[in-house]
Amino acid sequence: MKMRKLGKSGLEVSAIGLGCMGMSFGYGPAKDKKEMIDLMRKAVESGVTFFDTAEIYGPFINEELVGEALAPYSGKVVIATKFGFKMSAQGGLDSRPQHIREVAEASLKRLRVDVIDLFYQHRVDPDVPIEDVAGAVKELIKEGKVRHFGLSEAGAQTIRKAHAVQPVTALQSEYSLWTREVEAEIIPLIEELGIGFVSYSPLGRGFLTGKIDENTKFDNNDFRNIVPRFTPEARKANQALIDLLSAIASKKKATTAQIALAWILAQKPWIVPIPGTTKLSRLEENIGAANMELTQEDVREINGAAAKITIQGNRYPEKLEKMTGR
Repeated sequence: MKMRKLGKSGLEVSAIGLGCMGMSFGYGPAKDKKEMIDLMRKAVESGVTFFDTAEIYGPFINEELVGEALAPYSGKVVIATKFGFKMSAQGGLDSRPQHIREVAEASLKRLRVDVIDLFYQHRVDPDVPIEDVAGAVKELIKEGKVRHFGLSEAGAQTIRKAHAVQPVTALQSEYSLWTREVEAEIIPLIEELGIGFVSYSPLGRGFLTGKIDENTKFDNNDFRNIVPRFTPEARKANQALIDLLSAIASKKKATTAQIALAWILAQKPWIVPIPGTTKLSRLEENIGAANMELTQEDVREINGAAAKITIQGNRYPEKLEKMTGR
């Protein structure tokens, strides 16, 4: 497995990480615990060193699952987790410094580690100055409880303010061939500041695998049921992007998912996608993308063809969309 450094921080991780959320949360019922532990351990054996979770996934059960699965590999893997949500029934955001500390202490126990490798603010809390958030994580870093500070779905001004208090190692936001908003302002900014980028949903929540069409039915508990981009009409309209990926994949003797991941890897050397999966065959397929080389000409061809396709539907329902880009 090729390795990548997240910006100027020195944090080195595998070129393809593993998003663990879907094992417990978001895409239907939680999957079989033993199977998911086996999957994560197979990922480590295949060279994956970067695993992503959060306290809200479940809540809590995903961190516990990741902690149990990766306990034998202490010091050999990088585990990222997140803070910033209220765990009460009414939900909402909570990035008060005291709460950040409480989350860190609880996550350390669930993850079975002595230090959190990468601690992200899950969503920017408009009620707490970002300087206070960065300061709280800075204290945890001084105490040896956290190694690196990250932000998720933050806007440019927030990133600058946070970075001035405690250097931000990585920004995690959605980025793929069908979600490219970060290219305009965010990617140039974090390149300037030396911050790495972690791309979640790099396969468009499964759509860019080419295995989902307008007739696909999702489980009742599947988050995609409320996502505008996943209405049958939007899926039908967005099929044009799959047709493009399929054509390139056949030329490259690869899969559409591998082309989608290779395209992200070809953007910048400090970008790391974290596709999630619960299937061994998909894990192997995703890992295979790390060895695919897209030339500059390939990337130009993909970008040129993709520019002619207008993606239909927002990536989040309105309430969740408002939590991004602050």
